[in-house]
Amino acid sequence: MPYPVQVEPTALVHAARELIEQQGLENVSLAMLAAHFNVKAPSLYRHFSSKTDLLRAVNLDTTRELVHAMQTAGSSAQPPAQRMLNMALAYRAYVHQHPACYRLAYTHGSPELRPDEAELLALALPLQAVMAELYSEADSLAALRGVYALVHGFVMLEINHMLQRGGDLEATFIQVVKAYLAGWPNANGALPASG
Repeated sequence: MPYPVQVEPTALVHAARELIEQQGLENVSLAMLAAHFNVKAPSLYRHFSSKTDLLRAVNLDTTRELVHAMQTAGSSAQPPAQRMLNMALAYRAYVHQHPACYRLAYTHGSPELRPDEAELLALALPLQAVMAELYSEADSLAALRGVYALVHGFVMLEINHMLQRGGDLEATFIQVVKAYLAGWPNANGALPASG
């Protein structure tokens, strides 16, 4: 009698991500994933105890891949502001390539689907270091949170087709990120004077 097919957890996560992008999250199940690998669904429970467990792994994989894309884009010898812009552009490109998995990882409110906090922190610290180069160490976390909020909001509007008034959205994105990066050091916590 032949041994059953062995499916690695990494392969399961990658296949789940592909199915989520192609079929939509609501149409993906452990049974569908098992069929994809031509195995019985119970054999997947050795790696993931539930669909929630699998989706948490999908979210962590998505986050790791997104951060890797950003770190790769920001690894040049260019000035920190250009590196941060390159990282923002890599973020935008990644989201456009993986919109369903991005929505799952960054808009799903369920705490059960959130990856481990220590892993998320380890992924964020190299990005915060670039912000510390741009501003001060004390301001780096606030600056990082601000640029994340800006970039996330912009790309969510894009992938949900909410920016419909024409124009070059990539050029607009670059302009907005540059304005944020240029404006931060001048703000120093004070509101602009009204004229």
